[in-house]
Amino acid sequence: MMSSSALRSLVRPAAGLVVGSRALVARSRVLAPALSRCLSDQPNDFYKHHQARDVIIRRTEDEAECSSYPDTDRLEKFGQYVATILPKYIQDVRMTSIKELEFLIHPEGVVPVLGMLKDHTNAQFKALMEITAVDVPSRPYRFELVYCLLSHHYNARCIVKTYTDELTPVDSVTALFKSADFGEREVWDMFGIYFSGHPDLRRILTDYGFEGHPFRKDFPLTGYTEVRYDNELARVVYEPVEVAQEFRKFEMDTPWEMFPNYREVPKHLLEAAQEKAAQEVDDEKK
Repeated sequence: MMSSSALRSLVRPAAGLVVGSRALVARSRVLAPALSRCLSDQPNDFYKHHQARDVIIRRTEDEAECSSYPDTDRLEKFGQYVATILPKYIQDVRMTSIKELEFLIHPEGVVPVLGMLKDHTNAQFKALMEITAVDVPSRPYRFELVYCLLSHHYNARCIVKTYTDELTPVDSVTALFKSADFGEREVWDMFGIYFSGHPDLRRILTDYGFEGHPFRKDFPLTGYTEVRYDNELARVVYEPVEVAQEFRKFEMDTPWEMFPNYREVPKHLLEAAQEKAAQEVDDEKK
């Protein structure tokens, strides 16, 4: 049997480790705002050979380096790496003016690309912040679909853009991001972009029975119908839009001279004023 002094000698190192680990955790909590997560110190080897084991997460306590985040060089190299491993879907990679990666992809690559950016160790864009679209009727594929992603782990953002038209559906990403449910419904309601595989693709902003998609450029600003409450029917009724004030024809030339030293009065305004004055004199004589 071991003596009590021998047992104390065995327990003391373990207690020291526990106390040391607690101090390390407390120190890491204090330095948490100053942590900067970056890629490996040798990113060129990683992006050249595409070996995930060559990438490590390096943390630093240097506040000066943290203040310069994000590192555009590392972001560009990461964008090049993503383009090389998914060449079938990614058509272009850009760096925006606010230091955010921007991936331009084929419509069939929405689920694979977003899934890779979400689950990859060196990406971890696990938050889908918003989904929106842009309508450019002059393009063959008039709609540009935009996904905005956020990585809490790396404190970075990226944008994924794709394209479609009125008839071509886009795969839903509700299986990857729960927040895509309402976002895709809003895009469907406002732009008319159909998402295949969505569990409940209904209008979310407009009323029941609404016709058309308000954010399309060919949708009139006044809309097609207006709503009012009918006292006789005791309900809300829909009627065709009636513009109360008729459109007027305005002349861009003003008869009042605001800068007489730098601009002359147009001739047609002078002639019209002279004719009107002459007509008034004739009327007075009569």
